[in-house]
Amino acid sequence: MKIAVIGGTGLIGSQVVKDLNAAGHEAVPHSKSTGIDVISGEGLDEAVAGADVLVNLTNSPTFDEASPAFFQTSMDNLLAAGQKSGIRHFVILSIVGVDRVPELDYYRAKALQENILAAGPIPYSIVRATQFMEFMDAVLSWTADSDTVRLPATPIQPIASKDVAAAVAEVAAGAPLGGIRNIAGPEVFTLDELGRITLAHRSDGRTVVTDPTAGMFAAVKGDVLTDTDARLAPTRYTDWLS
Repeated sequence: MKIAVIGGTGLIGSQVVKDLNAAGHEAVPHSKSTGIDVISGEGLDEAVAGADVLVNLTNSPTFDEASPAFFQTSMDNLLAAGQKSGIRHFVILSIVGVDRVPELDYYRAKALQENILAAGPIPYSIVRATQFMEFMDAVLSWTADSDTVRLPATPIQPIASKDVAAAVAEVAAGAPLGGIRNIAGPEVFTLDELGRITLAHRSDGRTVVTDPTAGMFAAVKGDVLTDTDARLAPTRYTDWLS
C-alpha cells in the first residue's frame, strides 16, 4: 500500500516510515520541512494524492489552551484532503486515558482530535499509547533545580518510542479498527520512583522529592494513565536506559 505519514520526520513518524517501508509498503513522510502545513492546508492535497492510508502524527506546538484549535483545524483539513483523494484508512496516535483527565488542556485537545476522527467520513483507527520513555528528561526538567527534582506519585506505564512506532505501523497496514487500540509498556511505576531510577542510572546526585502538586501530571488522579489490559510492548525501562 501507499501510506502518507503526516509528521513523518519526527520521533515516532520517522520510525513508522522505516517500519512500513521495511514491510514492503510505500510510506512517504510529510512535514513542514517537505512543504506541507496542516493549519493552512498547504500541500495536503498533493501529500495524500494516490495514498491508500493516511497516518497523522503531527502535534500541537503548545500544550496549553491553544492546543484544541490546532487539532480542530488540522483534522478538518486532513479529513477534507483525505476524503477528496479517496483515502481508505485514517490513523492517529493518541494517549491512554486521554478522555479521563479533563483538567489538562492538552488531554482535552487530544480527546477532541479522537472525536473529530470518529465522527468523520473516513474509516479510522486510533492507537493510544502510554507515556514515552524518551519524554522522561522533559518531565524531570519541569520541576527541577540544582539539588532536587519534585515529582508526584502518579502511576505511569512508560513505553519505548520504537515500540509505539511498531504498533502504529502494524495498525496502519491492517484493516481499520473503527475504534481504539491501547498499547503500553510492560511495567507500571509511580512517576517519583521512575525519577529516582533515572537519576540513579545516570549517577545524577539530585534528590527526588515526592510532591503531589508538582508538574503537569499532578493533575492526574488515580491510575488512568496506565492500562495493564493493553497490548504490552517488550522494552523494559531499565533496558531502555542501558
